[in-house]
Amino acid sequence: MLIIENVSKTFNRYSVNEKKALSNIHLSLKKGDFVVVIGSNGAGKSTLMNVVAGVFPVDEGKVYIDGEDVTNKKEFQRARYIGRVFQDPMAGTAPTMTIAENMAMAFRRGERRGLTSSLHRKNRDRFREALRELELGLEDRMETKVGTLSGGERQALSLLMATFTEPKILLLDEHTAALDPKRAELILNLTKKFIEHHLLTTLMITHNMEHALRMGNRLVMMHAGEIVINLTQEEKGKMRVRDLIDAFEQVRGEKFADDRVVLG
Repeated sequence: MLIIENVSKTFNRYSVNEKKALSNIHLSLKKGDFVVVIGSNGAGKSTLMNVVAGVFPVDEGKVYIDGEDVTNKKEFQRARYIGRVFQDPMAGTAPTMTIAENMAMAFRRGERRGLTSSLHRKNRDRFREALRELELGLEDRMETKVGTLSGGERQALSLLMATFTEPKILLLDEHTAALDPKRAELILNLTKKFIEHHLLTTLMITHNMEHALRMGNRLVMMHAGEIVINLTQEEKGKMRVRDLIDAFEQVRGEKFADDRVVLG
């Protein structure tokens, strides 16, 4: 479903600020694979996700989605294939628009239909049923401006919007990092529910080792723009947080001392 084939990306090439963000990355995901990506700041995790989304062009290599070479397609051309949830709950929604209008935008992602045509009664009933799955009461607040929702509510809505049309690829960029533990747990449970229900092919970035082991069927560790560990479901199932931290320290060559990664 997703093949990242020998991809490299360098920023500020041929300057004093040159930085190799990705180096000969190869990663292949079958339909329904849920790959969790971990690594220190600057490891290349977000760059990898942005390359898949089409935000950054690659310098070398290819990106395939469902057998189609999308390497030269721009971000807006890949939008119909990809759902994405960002770390900032404010980033995935339009705050001045209602919940119903935001759902309508998600419904027409990658298409030329106008917003009004997506808000007819049949679709609104569909939006209401989908919102009910969040168990937050948002189905009864469809005319509420999204900017008035809490961070957890907005992130839950962002997740629903990203998965509503069953994209070929779901990208989750530290989507619980800005939430308190209770809301983070809610979003993780919803994430698992939606991915399993729709059999979505997913890449999820996290700094939380416990989440990394609990979520997904595969785990990838990045360092200095390279994939240094790529665990299968069986290998991942045998790992504990301490094992993961030991592997992390071995790769980095230094003591690991960030409680946020362990505890979230």
